[in-house]
Amino acid sequence: MRNKLRYVVDTNVIISALLFETSKPAKVFKYALKNGEILLSVELLEELNNVLRREKFNRYVTSEEREEFLETLVDRAILVEITEEVKVCRDPKDDRILELAISGRADYIISGDRDLLVLNPFRGVKVVTAEEFLQTVQTEQLNE
Repeated sequence: MRNKLRYVVDTNVIISALLFETSKPAKVFKYALKNGEILLSVELLEELNNVLRREKFNRYVTSEEREEFLETLVDRAILVEITEEVKVCRDPKDDRILELAISGRADYIISGDRDLLVLNPFRGVKVVTAEEFLQTVQTEQLNE
């Protein structure tokens, strides 16, 4: 039996966590790194890398900070091999998130994407926003 919960953190939440250090996505990301296991796939990592290379982020964080952030994520995350194909979303990128969650036996998908959020729960995986996740964590801590 595993002790730590497993999280798939969608690209939109990861980017917000990097850009806005005191935001709810940043709190979620830090919590997941400290208390659980963040799951990554090659596809999600490629998408994240491509998004972070966009020039529009230069005014928020340097390329060095982005590189360091990615290195930390890769070092601390679990790379999951996709073993199951999913085709339920209109956007294939959303299906990649679901595939990662199922293949990695995730407990949560944390996303701001409405197309994913409407699926909650998806095959036993909770699909929640950063705010909903923080509320869940706070409630659980109060009940301990």
